[in-house]
This record gives sequence, structure tokens and C-alpha cells, in this order.
Amino acid sequence: MVSPARSGLAWGLLGVVAFSFTVPLTRIAVADGGISPLLVGSGRAVIAGLLALLVLRAFRQSLPTGRQWLRLAVVAGGVVVGFPFLTSYALTTASAGHSAVVIAILPAATAVMAVLRGHERPPTSFWVAAGCGAAAAVGFAALQGGAVELHGSDLLLLAAVVVCAIGYAEGGLISRELGSWQTISWALVLSLPAMLVVVAVVAIDRQPPTASPAQWGAFAYLAVISMFLGFFAWYRGLAIGPMARVSQVQLAQPVLTICWAALLLAEPLTWPIVLGGCAVIACALIAVRTRGRKPDRG
Repeated sequence: MVSPARSGLAWGLLGVVAFSFTVPLTRIAVADGGISPLLVGSGRAVIAGLLALLVLRAFRQSLPTGRQWLRLAVVAGGVVVGFPFLTSYALTTASAGHSAVVIAILPAATAVMAVLRGHERPPTSFWVAAGCGAAAAVGFAALQGGAVELHGSDLLLLAAVVVCAIGYAEGGLISRELGSWQTISWALVLSLPAMLVVVAVVAIDRQPPTASPAQWGAFAYLAVISMFLGFFAWYRGLAIGPMARVSQVQLAQPVLTICWAALLLAEPLTWPIVLGGCAVIACALIAVRTRGRKPDRG
């Protein structure tokens, strides 16, 4: 029988694999003005929101309570609106590899939010392993992206990390009440009216997108997998928890992201990057195997 801790890590890893394609596929979708960043951010939320409506209706899910709607608004603001829009605009100028440099700090940011919001108290050894993992992830990604300098795109990516970490932590907590797929589904439904308005404005004010089939395929993945199905696994893993440990599985995401960037975007992949990836995964394994005290429920 699989232990709850290992089950949480397994679900979290499945979500990370799904999310690892997000940055390179967003780069493909917005390249050369094929699909505008505004349409990428809002359109994928609309498609995912419509899918969420169908699933919630099919399984006859009861409506969240008043306070739960407020918490779902926090989730939607972070993972449905904030992260997709901010990264879409950042990736119009930043490469997938360079973006992974900044996004690599997301696991550490999520762990901090889990401590602040979820009252989790991981031991010092966890923070040491997580800090080493974040440093290794940034160093690894920097081999691909070059020297890290704060440009406009970096500020957008940093803001995306902050709002996403908040959405991850709050979503992991409320998933314990509503369920994993219900949480992301209700968050998508909550943001659907606003996203429909944005899509309508884009359709009225701009010419139809001149995207290639590959760009529409990338957009479809972002809408169905990155924005919807990937969260089924991710929030289930966070709900099983502890969130601070499960969040460290994301240290493998920059490794996977740059591998996909090499395959899909022809960005160079060298031996130092391979060795750096091994270091990131090793730190992640140490972090997730660290046993902390149970969360303070008080």
C-alpha cells in the first residue's frame, strides 16, 4: 500500500510534468505575434473554464460556501489570471531558458506561503535542502539563460512567481475541503465572466490571430493541460501534503522545461546543463524526504 506522503509526492510530480511544458509552449504561441499574450492568457482560461463547467455539472457538485468563494478568488487571481498573463507577456521577449531562471524560485516561494498560510513547520534541514535546491535550480537554468539581469520581463516573471505561490498554497488548503479537481474547476468558473470580456475585447479591437497550426496546438495544450487537467494532479498532491515538501518536487520543473525548450525550440543543451539538472533533482529528493513536524492546526 502506498503511503499518503509518497502518494502526495507522486501526484505532485505528475502535475509538475504537465506544467513543465507551459513555458516553452507559451513561447511558441506568442512568437512572432502569432497569438497575442492577452489572448493566450484569457483564451486558455475561457476554454478551461467551459470544460470546468461541464465537469462540475456532470458530477453535480454543490456550490462552495461564501468564505470558500473568497478563497477561490485568491486561487483564481494567482493561477488562472496572474501567472498566465504575466508569463505570456514576459515570454514575448524572454527565452524559455532565461524564464526558467526566475521561475525556478517558485518551489521556495510556495514553501514560504505554505508556512505562512498553512501553519506548517518544516525542520531546519528541510529549509537547508530547499535553499540548496533553489540555488542549484537557478544556477542550472542560468547555464541556459545566461547572466541573470533584472529586465522588464524578469520583473513580470518575479511577480508571476509571487502570485502563483499564493495561489498554490491557498489552493492546496482549500483542496482539503472541496477536492483537488473541484478547486481548480470552481476557480476557473469564478474567473470565466471576466475572461470572456477580455476575449471579446481582443476580438473586437484586434485582427484575427495569424497563428500557425503549431501555435494553435501549443495554445490548446495550455488551455486543456496547463490550465485545467494538470491542476487535478497538482492540487491533489498539495492537499495530501505536507505542502512545503510536495512543493519541492517543482525543483525538477526547470530541468524538464529546458529539456523541452531544447527539443521544441532548438535551444542548446550541453553537458554542464545535464550535470546541473542532476544536482537539482538530488536536492529535490533530499528536500522531499525530510520529515517535518505535523502542521499546527490551532
